[in-house]
Amino acid sequence: MAAGSYVEPSYERDTRYIPDRITRDGSDGWPVEPGRYRLVAARACPWASRAIMVRRLLGLEDVISLGLCGPTHDADSWTFDLDPGGVDPVLGIPRLKDAYEKRFPSYPRGITVPAIVDVLSGQVVTNDFARMTLDFATEWTDYQRAGAPDLWPVDLREEMAPVMRRVYTEVNNGVYRCGFAGTQEAYDAAYGRLFTALDWLEDRLTTRRYLMGEHLTCADVRLLTTLVRFDPVYHGHFKCNRQKLDEFPVLWAYARDLFQTPGFGDTVDFVQIKQHYYRVHRDINPTGIVPLGPDLTNWCEPSGREALGGSPFGHGTAPGEIAPAERVPQAHNPAVGPDGELIVTQRIR
Repeated sequence: MAAGSYVEPSYERDTRYIPDRITRDGSDGWPVEPGRYRLVAARACPWASRAIMVRRLLGLEDVISLGLCGPTHDADSWTFDLDPGGVDPVLGIPRLKDAYEKRFPSYPRGITVPAIVDVLSGQVVTNDFARMTLDFATEWTDYQRAGAPDLWPVDLREEMAPVMRRVYTEVNNGVYRCGFAGTQEAYDAAYGRLFTALDWLEDRLTTRRYLMGEHLTCADVRLLTTLVRFDPVYHGHFKCNRQKLDEFPVLWAYARDLFQTPGFGDTVDFVQIKQHYYRVHRDINPTGIVPLGPDLTNWCEPSGREALGGSPFGHGTAPGEIAPAERVPQAHNPAVGPDGELIVTQRIR
């Protein structure tokens, strides 16, 4: 997600990301190397949240360090407001923009998270959020934890590609088309597309526990980051209000099932999510008032989805304990305990 304002007649996301990849063979000049790279993210941002989730699911925490920006930013850059002195302790910079401009002076596009920064040079490597998580799953396998799930299985990729494309264009980005529409006509069209896609997902998930069947994949990660924001933000702030997520019987149960699985809900910070959208988007919320609701304790209710069979991690296992520095505060998520672990974890089968 980039810093800045978005409103225009019909919202179009700038998808011109830095295309470099970190690979085993280092073909783009960036070889896989433990400890060399820092993932800069923000828990408020859905695109960054998927990178945080995948990194935890695969057990890459000790291999790729994590820098967290605060939930709000100005029009210039995401900033390290959560760190002492407002400076990232590893990169030594106050603004993510500094890493972008270290490599590309006067970088012409938005300063987005997630971004991966080369700690050695202080330069941004990539901000291509979609490719980033797929590379975590495929290029970093030598350093993944024992029992890491296969989030991008070869035998499902052909089927997964159009599913993930539709989730991205119609749901992940669809809520933004509603929220940042500048005309009634643009909003009406965006609203129709979004709920058509949500109805399709409701139907698809009726007979399968996860988007691709019996086990979770990258597709589920991509969808959940939008679903957790739907009732707290998108329903009201973005006018995606045909119905709330908890009024979709299947999607709501699916979302709770994932949320209560280690690696998902334990990375979600609802307070930062609301602070970001309601305080940063002054063009659609001029007062900057952050709503107190909704009541989010319903995320702790059993989903019943285990009756469909399958298991989240396939032949793998759940991720381990969260490092103290990466725990979501208990007051920011009703499903986590004082140690940062989920207190309502789905039974792993």
